[in-house]
Amino acid sequence: MDILISNSSGEPIYAQIFSQIRQSILTGELPAGSSLPSIRQLAKDLQISVITTKRAYEELERAGLIDSMVGRGSFVSGVNREFLREQRLKAIEENLSEIVVESRLLGLDKQDLIALLESVYEEEQG
Repeated sequence: MDILISNSSGEPIYAQIFSQIRQSILTGELPAGSSLPSIRQLAKDLQISVITTKRAYEELERAGLIDSMVGRGSFVSGVNREFLREQRLKAIEENLSEIVVESRLLGLDKQDLIALLESVYEEEQG
């Protein structure tokens, strides 16, 4: 499992760790039951604070992605991918609702918004 930390990113380090491990779990790179490095080992490998890695693991556990057992370590939980997909779709819908409200305030019509979305989508695909 490779985790890349960007010090120039505006995103906190714990959030970078969280999102990269979450992505590895959701794509199946880390299947259910896989063990994660210990909090101390990951902190050492990334040359960051143990507190930072602990917070990332706590967030992963709160999201239901990992299970941590004292003395045994942290493992990828038996994630229900369909449930996680539904949660992510709901979050996208909420974000899109905010975008629609904001675009209306700017006077953009539906076609302008669709064109903007297509443009951003194409840019992200590289």
